[in-house]
Amino acid sequence: MKLRVLVFINAAAVAITVSAVNFYFKHSLYDVAVTFVLTIIISFVIFYYLLEKYIYSKIKLIYKLIHNLKLGRDLRDALGEHVSADPINDVEHEVKEWAGQKKSEIDELRRQEKFRRDFLSNISHEFKTPLFAIQGYIDAVIDDEFEDKEMAQQFLEKASKNVDRLSYLIKDLDEISKLETGEMPINYAKFKINDLIKEVFESMELKAKEHRIKLVFKQKYDEPIAVTADREKIRQVLVNLIDNSFKYGKEEGSTSVSLFELHDQVLVEVTDDGIGIEEKYLPRLFERFFRTDTSRSRQIGGSGLGLAIVKHIIEAHDQTINVRSTDGLGSTFGFTLQKAKQALPFPVIPALKS
Repeated sequence: MKLRVLVFINAAAVAITVSAVNFYFKHSLYDVAVTFVLTIIISFVIFYYLLEKYIYSKIKLIYKLIHNLKLGRDLRDALGEHVSADPINDVEHEVKEWAGQKKSEIDELRRQEKFRRDFLSNISHEFKTPLFAIQGYIDAVIDDEFEDKEMAQQFLEKASKNVDRLSYLIKDLDEISKLETGEMPINYAKFKINDLIKEVFESMELKAKEHRIKLVFKQKYDEPIAVTADREKIRQVLVNLIDNSFKYGKEEGSTSVSLFELHDQVLVEVTDDGIGIEEKYLPRLFERFFRTDTSRSRQIGGSGLGLAIVKHIIEAHDQTINVRSTDGLGSTFGFTLQKAKQALPFPVIPALKS
């Protein structure tokens, strides 16, 4: 089609030129000038018509289609859409912008695919470790035919511990999945964060003694501090962070909790004087199954999801959590909570005299 149009244009130009030359030799200068002007006008009209019909209108349609694609509209709505006065430059801009968006989407899909592969690899490894241990202990007991009852008892107890580990892993996976999809609602209530911290300390006192770690509540304010949050989920955050400090703390060490009142928030910090974390690991610390020391972490136990759950709970409250640490000196995990609004006192109305 384009070739036929070009051939037609060339033939028309040649014909007009030949006619103009012949006309010049047969007529006066005035007639030649008039004919030349008419020829220019006719040529312009022909070229404009061809450009409008075969090029400009197509660019308009392309621009409309791209514009509607970006807005997520039906392509059938393209006709009749408003187009700017310079669609060629607009098309170039729109195509570049569209290509940039698609590149970003492709990069994000690649990142998600890598995350999916890493997650499946991690969860497969986390499940295989206790499963193989359980299978090994049970096979040993079966092969021995319970002749050594003391050994059988020890192996069954170890198998039971690995079953517990699997149960924790499944429970944590279910919880983090519900937190991500919003299936686990946040039940906001007003409560005193001081009282909750003291309750958590009392419930973890025995475990602290087992690890020979001292619990310290650095309460800087005499008056209780009220917050608005989901009390049970914040309890879980505190338990996970304090339990984490036990796992990576040192004997005869300490774990302290501090409160700081900000403008409309309360900052809660859990600090330990344990082994600390290298700075290069800090950005990935809240990822699922991420462990700075794999061998030590597996000996300690746990699902590897504790910090990921903590992060999801805090972010579900529209709050933030952060960590700072020095290798060999200890770590501090801090998270914010919304400070509860103080109830306005009722106005005192003087009694009317009878």
